[in-house]
Amino acid sequence: MLKKEKILVAMSGGIDSAVSAFLLKNKGYNILGVFIKMINGKSKDEAMARNICQKLNIKFYSVNFFDIFQKEIINYFLDSYKNGITPNPCVKCNKIIKFGKLLKIAEELNIKYLATGHYAIIKNNKLFKGKDKIKDQTYFLYNLTQKQLSNILFPLGKYTKEEIKKIAKKANLPYLKKESQDICFLNKNGKIIDHNVFLKNHLKLQKGKIKTLSGKIIGEHYGLPLYTIGQRKGIEIGGDGPYYVVKLNYDTNTLYVTNNPSDKMLARDSFEIYNANWISGKSPKISFKCVVVARYRQKPEKCLIIKNKKNYIVKLDNPQRAITPGQSAVFYNKNEVIGGGIII
Repeated sequence: MLKKEKILVAMSGGIDSAVSAFLLKNKGYNILGVFIKMINGKSKDEAMARNICQKLNIKFYSVNFFDIFQKEIINYFLDSYKNGITPNPCVKCNKIIKFGKLLKIAEELNIKYLATGHYAIIKNNKLFKGKDKIKDQTYFLYNLTQKQLSNILFPLGKYTKEEIKKIAKKANLPYLKKESQDICFLNKNGKIIDHNVFLKNHLKLQKGKIKTLSGKIIGEHYGLPLYTIGQRKGIEIGGDGPYYVVKLNYDTNTLYVTNNPSDKMLARDSFEIYNANWISGKSPKISFKCVVVARYRQKPEKCLIIKNKKNYIVKLDNPQRAITPGQSAVFYNKNEVIGGGIII
């Protein structure tokens, strides 16, 4: 890369994007900061992003994606729960907005590179886990393509979070002290909104029966969208609990639970995925072995992937708990991300 190369940096107002811009500017690149507006009106995040850019003496832009964020991300989030699916809005937001819309904006401005504060590494247009295994965010990035990776920079990939904090402190960088959360819109005026409170405010929920797998009625639920497979918290049944969610039947509005934490119904040894993306750009034509992460921060499990018409069957070496429709299954070869898809 030429030192005068222009780089568009996605600024959130947080420490990660602030240090990303700082590191790139220190290397002599021509940096432009861009903030994505996902709400109408002013916000502390936008004000801080502007403040960071002023501190670094770089140009600041704000782009309004409120309408598309509402339509493609929030509505998808609510519709999924309404239909009995547990969505992953961050994966979709990365695909459509952060690395969809922003890369197009960079192209329109004749800027070759887009940089973000994700903890991940790009080498030879391939995606790898970042140095900080706790903060690694490759699970949310499996939809990237080789072409996109050739125009993306992850300046924090080879750092740990603690190292980033030290850099920010030494550089006296301003930033919002809050840690970023998985679902950014569950936040209002700096306060985190409870996941179920958000659903209760936006969906019409219907109470129903809670049953054991044998069919015994043991309680009443407050609306099926408030529960997900494997969930323990929020099932307010005393006595011989705790209880775990095993199945949600939307046809009868029934929540099925078990009080046996080792119940075989809580785990699965295979599942199907759709909307698969393979970072190499080539769909595997034969079965192959790798490891899979079926939920963010879940321990990787060895598996066999088998082509099944348009979709793929994932057979696990060992049964895994809480395999949930709507969540992403992401495949790895050691530290390299091969691709992923959505669990049916």
